[in-house]
Amino acid sequence: MQFQSLANLVERARQGDQAAFGELVALFQPPVFSVVLRRLGNRSEAVEATQDVFMQALRKLPQLREPERFAGWLRQIAVRMSINRAMRRPHEAACSPHTFVSMKTEPRDPLQDILRAEQAGQVRSGLERLRSLDRETLLAFYFEGRSLKEMSDQFKSPVGTIKRRLHTARNRLRDELVALQPA
Repeated sequence: MQFQSLANLVERARQGDQAAFGELVALFQPPVFSVVLRRLGNRSEAVEATQDVFMQALRKLPQLREPERFAGWLRQIAVRMSINRAMRRPHEAACSPHTFVSMKTEPRDPLQDILRAEQAGQVRSGLERLRSLDRETLLAFYFEGRSLKEMSDQFKSPVGTIKRRLHTARNRLRDELVALQPA
């Protein structure tokens, strides 16, 4: 679309021509959706945010001084609203796997229960064979659900050291579990 016809369309929309604004929406919806989706990473949320961007643009259209700069102006609205939406998004809470067991609809399989119990027993045995620092590190992270920062405070070590300890402890646990497997 040429700048002159885009500016004309924007001018008509500023004067209240709903059809002109509808044409602008049809023309710019794909690029706005793309910008929003890239920022939010969730399709359904991006659809909703794209609608919000156009509602905001409709409200702010009288403030646009240069109609030929509509595309960049609209993109800026999309970026700002996407960032705001992402920042206001509620934090996802991690739940224990046991929370979802009650939601399970498939019948329980006794053999699977036995295998899970056996695997859990092997993991416990492997953990018991580790040095206390490795065991405490793994238990704090995986079983107590502590963050790296919390573990840093607990062990009085930098976060980088905690990451290295976790990596090392996982490898040592893996080696212990391999050693526990029958030949």
